[in-house]
Amino acid sequence: MAADLQAKYQKLAQEYSKLRAQNQVLKKAVVDEQGHGTSLKEELKMKDQSVRKLQQEMDSLTFRNQQLAKRVALLQEELVTTEAKVKKSKQKGADSPAPLNQQRQNVFDEDLQNKIEENERLHKQVKSHSLEREAKDCRLRAEECQQQLKNVHADLSKRLDQSTNIIQEKLPFNDTRLAEYYTLDVPSHDRRHQLKARDVSGQAVAFCQDLVGALLNFHTYTEQRIQIYPIDSATDVISPLNQKYSQYLHENASYVRPLEEGMLHLFESVTEESVTTLETAVKLKPFSEVFTSYVCFLKKILPYQLKSLEEECEHSLCTVNLQARNVELQSDMKKFTAIFEKLQVYISLLALPSTNPEMLLQTNYNVVFTQLAACLHSLHDVMKDISKHYSQKVSLEQEQPTITQKLKTTNDCILSSIVALSNVTGKICTFFSNNLDFFTAPSVYSSKKGMGVIDPLSAECMLQNKKKAAAYIKSLKKSCPESVPYDEALANRKTILSSTESREGLSQQVQQSQEKITKLEQEKEHWMLEAQLAKIKLEKENQRINDLENQYRFTHTGQMPSIDSGQANGSNSTSEDLDCVEKDSKEPVRSTSLVGMLSTYMNDNEIPDEESREHLIKSHYMMRVAELTSQLQIADSKSVHFHAECRALAKRLALAERSRETFSEELKVANHNIVRLQDELTTTKRSYEDQLSMMSDHLCSMNETLSKQREEIDSLRMGTKGNAKKNRSR
Repeated sequence: MAADLQAKYQKLAQEYSKLRAQNQVLKKAVVDEQGHGTSLKEELKMKDQSVRKLQQEMDSLTFRNQQLAKRVALLQEELVTTEAKVKKSKQKGADSPAPLNQQRQNVFDEDLQNKIEENERLHKQVKSHSLEREAKDCRLRAEECQQQLKNVHADLSKRLDQSTNIIQEKLPFNDTRLAEYYTLDVPSHDRRHQLKARDVSGQAVAFCQDLVGALLNFHTYTEQRIQIYPIDSATDVISPLNQKYSQYLHENASYVRPLEEGMLHLFESVTEESVTTLETAVKLKPFSEVFTSYVCFLKKILPYQLKSLEEECEHSLCTVNLQARNVELQSDMKKFTAIFEKLQVYISLLALPSTNPEMLLQTNYNVVFTQLAACLHSLHDVMKDISKHYSQKVSLEQEQPTITQKLKTTNDCILSSIVALSNVTGKICTFFSNNLDFFTAPSVYSSKKGMGVIDPLSAECMLQNKKKAAAYIKSLKKSCPESVPYDEALANRKTILSSTESREGLSQQVQQSQEKITKLEQEKEHWMLEAQLAKIKLEKENQRINDLENQYRFTHTGQMPSIDSGQANGSNSTSEDLDCVEKDSKEPVRSTSLVGMLSTYMNDNEIPDEESREHLIKSHYMMRVAELTSQLQIADSKSVHFHAECRALAKRLALAERSRETFSEELKVANHNIVRLQDELTTTKRSYEDQLSMMSDHLCSMNETLSKQREEIDSLRMGTKGNAKKNRSR
């Protein structure tokens, strides 16, 4: 029954996801249609502007044509007047032309006014007709868009009602109503965020390692200084206070080393597949605990540190300036411990969401990170003050005549560790400030509606659900095998069976052949050793025969030969021994070793040379061991070389990833600048177009004014010419 319900729930969930996807598509279509309507409105506005521009051009052309028509009419009238004057040149009693010119000018003005009014009326009709036509087209398009919008809205409403009914009737429960269920949903995986978190945690590990090394050196060299100043423990007994202080400082590694281990475990928990937030960072709590233990260690040694500085001030060789430096160092160490206490408080607060989320709300995350960054800056400032004051103290102590070389070396080591602490705290505060936006970025849960306090157990279950979902999606991506026809499958089955049988037979033959080869190799080794032993035996027998011949020859001559020490197994120099040697019966002797069994023949008075045989076997295996050792060394050198190459490639890959991220950020900035410049270009272009239109209007008005002035000038010239002619005629 539970399986059926689960299947139905999955089916309904799939249908719901399909309907949701269709809903998104329809919403997108509505948005596209709205954008299309907006584009049509923009197009209408642009066409209005083009019509206005064309109208202005038409007005200017009409005005120019009118000017030319007036000029032609004036020239024609002037021609007619000139011809009439030529014909009537003999008549002296002609009437005065002034009233005639005035009458003609009035007629021209009326005609011009009528033409202007007619042109204006025609232009208005053309502009109104075109606007009515375009408005009609736009009205039709708007009606079509409205109809499409109504259809889409009706379809979406229908599908929404269907989806709502299915959800209400078929869905067992709605997990968005309760935050406990809603936290189990898998959020969208942000791989870029995880890579950034991995990179940031890796940098934090490196900085923590540097900080741990500097703190270890500082505490260790401080312990050495207590042992030699103001009283050297090698010559006298130091004070009980310094003894206790030295004992506590000797335990610094047990408090400092766990900081590096805790940060390393936190770095290992941040992977590309996980979801890294304060709620899922369960390894932050152990780091907070070890940091708290180190702060307790600092608070424990602080009173002894202050009292130790007071003892240095009470020493007879301590000057006034040196006392002032010690007082400043006392104040600095108090600030140093107080700042570490603040850091411990903020780190403990950041570890709360993974254990007890009710104690720290999500709205307070930004405040905690900001205060932590400010506290890190304060720590860097205090370390700079400590470095400054301790360097002054060291310079004053070196001026004393009773200072020893051991104290100088220890002071230099302490000063170098303090400088290292100052540098690493500066790097840490810079790193934290640069990544403060990343730390204070909203969590993946903040985008979820109705999300309350996140339970760490729910976060762990969510990560398990994420793994299951990834495995399920991976299984869905597997392609189904293609089907094979039945006849072809039968033929393939016969072939497979026959090939399987032949393969089994061949595998048996191969196994038997391998066994035979192994036996033959063993026999080959055995017979090679036998051949070497036989060769040695032959050489010894030849040497023995030569010795016996020499003994026989000396027995006949009556002289005793000198027997070498290496011939201890030889016989006496008598004829009886020679006869016994000639009559020796050779019997087979078998010897067994790790290599195998060896059969040899020896005389009755001869002992088998087992030492030579063992020596040969030993030399043979030593040669093999030397050969294998050389091969092993070559393989080790190659593996070391490959390991170094892999490390170099990993470093290059990390650098390439960082450069890629840098280039991507630069590309985003460049694209943003391009968009901004395009907007500015569009704005500038529109302003220039507006200015050009205004200038064209102004130019038209100026042309009209200029044409009127030219007409007045021409009329005045005509009037002067007429007066001159009248004067001449008089």
